[in-house]
Amino acid sequence: MSDTAHTGRIGPNAVIRLAEALDALESKAVTKKLFIAANLETYVHALPQAMVPEEDVTVLHRHLRSNLGPRRAASVSWIAGQRTADYLLSHRIPKPVQNLLKLLPARLAAFILLKAIGAHAWTFAGTSRFIWQTGRPIILTFEDCPLCRGDHASEPCCNYYSATFERLFRALINTDASVRETQCIAAGGSACKFEITC
Repeated sequence: MSDTAHTGRIGPNAVIRLAEALDALESKAVTKKLFIAANLETYVHALPQAMVPEEDVTVLHRHLRSNLGPRRAASVSWIAGQRTADYLLSHRIPKPVQNLLKLLPARLAAFILLKAIGAHAWTFAGTSRFIWQTGRPIILTFEDCPLCRGDHASEPCCNYYSATFERLFRALINTDASVRETQCIAAGGSACKFEITC
C-alpha cells in the first residue's frame, strides 16, 4: 500500500473494469506490465471479487497516466467508467427502479438517483468526502479524491468518475446528459468537482 494514512476500501469495479478497458484498448501484455509496475501483480493472476484497498486504486490510476500518457490514459479511464456504469445498471440498480426513474420528471429522478449514489459513496469514494448538490448544473465534489491523490496533471484527469456518472445519467435521467470535470486536485484544484448538465 502506498499511503498508510488512507485505509478506505473501494469496490472491485475500479480494478476489474480498468483491466478490461486496458485489454480492449491496448493489449493484455500492456495490462500485465502496468499492473506489475504498480506493484499489483496479484490482480494479474486473479482480479478482485471484493472491496480493495483504496491505495491500490490510487496507485493504479497514477501508473496508468504515467505509463500511457494523459490522452491514452483518459481513453482507458473513460471506457472503464462506462463499463462500471453498465455493470451497475445490470447488477446493482433494480430494473423496476430504473423504469421508475425514466418515467419521473428529470429533476426529481436526478434527486432520487443522487441520493442513492450518495448513500453508497463509500463503495467508490473510499475515504474521500463525496458531496452532491442539485441545481443546474448538478455539482458533484470529491474532497481528497482517490483517483488523483498525490498526483500532478496539467488538466482534470478523473475521467473514470466522469464516464461512470455520464453513463448513469444518460441511461436513467436524460439521454443528452453530459459530465465535465471542472476542477481536479491533480491540476491544482482544492477538490475534484464535476458538473452534470441534463
